[in-house]
Amino acid sequence: MLIPTLITIAIIAAVVTIVLVVLTSGKNNKKSSSVNTAVQRKGKSSVIKEYEKKLVHDPHNVTALEALGDIYYDAEEWEKVWGIYKTLYEISTAHIEINMAKTTSRLGIAAFKLEKYDDAISYLLSSSRKDSEVFETNYYLGKAFFEKGAYDKAIICYKKCRLLNPDSSLINEALAMCLFKVQKYKESLPFLKKVLEEHPENKEVLYNMAVAMSESGYRDRALKVFIHLRPDPVFGAQSCLEAGKMHEYMKDYAAAVQDYEIGMKLENVPDNIAVQILYRCAVAYINLNNIPRGLILLKRVQATHAGYRDVDNLVTRYQELNQNRNFQAYLMTGTSDFVVLCRKFISEYYKDAFVKIEDVAIAAENIEIICYVTASKWQSRVMFRFYRTQTIIGDIYVREFHTKIRDTRCDNGFCVSLGTFSDSAHKYTEGRPIDLIEKDELSKILKRINMSN
Repeated sequence: MLIPTLITIAIIAAVVTIVLVVLTSGKNNKKSSSVNTAVQRKGKSSVIKEYEKKLVHDPHNVTALEALGDIYYDAEEWEKVWGIYKTLYEISTAHIEINMAKTTSRLGIAAFKLEKYDDAISYLLSSSRKDSEVFETNYYLGKAFFEKGAYDKAIICYKKCRLLNPDSSLINEALAMCLFKVQKYKESLPFLKKVLEEHPENKEVLYNMAVAMSESGYRDRALKVFIHLRPDPVFGAQSCLEAGKMHEYMKDYAAAVQDYEIGMKLENVPDNIAVQILYRCAVAYINLNNIPRGLILLKRVQATHAGYRDVDNLVTRYQELNQNRNFQAYLMTGTSDFVVLCRKFISEYYKDAFVKIEDVAIAAENIEIICYVTASKWQSRVMFRFYRTQTIIGDIYVREFHTKIRDTRCDNGFCVSLGTFSDSAHKYTEGRPIDLIEKDELSKILKRINMSN
């Protein structure tokens, strides 16, 4: 008999609780409706005075506090909303009639509006636990998480909002920004597109969509958007930079230069973007063999941003190249012209002998030429390897070259570079049939070559 009795009591208690909630909700709705009616009939200031008088006599008058809370909430007077609902929250243990889901929700929204994001999250989470089906609660909880950088949590809140109100335009933009922030670019694209359909003038969303398209593999479409945004006073500089990088990737350096030159003419460009545009434009000019213009831009970077990336090395390198046409030819001519230059180099190196080229191998890092050299008193099969670099070449490359000499049955070999070889590389060649030709010796031989032919 005891167990059925307990079950009956539990059922009755549950029913009573549901009834109380329904009645409380109905009362709250009626209170809100009556407050709105009073405001319309008497005027806002008169109604506020009436309820403030009641609070003078009874500071914990729930009816007056909730009425004033509704008025100030509708008027978006957030400091007052915060004060009213904070009082309701503090007296709630003594007044079970207070709707805590509504109180904590509005406390959280007021906190968000006042930029108290930690308080906003705390109160809105509390409200959500009491009633998870309120759009405003989930929406502002998502916004608070967003402001704190907790984008994954914000996404959960916004997706809940979409279930509660699928037609809300607010959620499209909120979800788009969150997904973009967590680099879920492909997932963000449909929401970015919807926002643009509603607000085609929103340049920030357009720029973000271009970035998302670029990261999702739609590079051609992204490039068109970046080019379209180049003149924009806010997003133009960044768009010029992105368009230029994409053109560089396609080896279209002339188009990249055009992008960067537009960016350099814009006003109020953030310093971190301006220096990137200058640097990349300089490099693009150098890739177009316009070393003088590239040097001018590099020196501008050097003057305003000391120590930026490898600018100091580039200035030193290309300043010398700018003064030495032979070095320019060695370092910057096309592959076919470079092969011709290397053959001329070999002929000049063995100017008193007959040179017959047997094989030419073109690799990413170098060009190898095997030749048979016949002089008056000797004959030799020789391998030349030409590096187009001004860096230091280590012994690992020289060791591999020595193996190649043996495998091809050459008598000896020459490693040629516009840079230098490391001490260990020089040491390795001792007692081996390898000669290392560095910048100074290379320069002397290049000067003897007729570069115009």
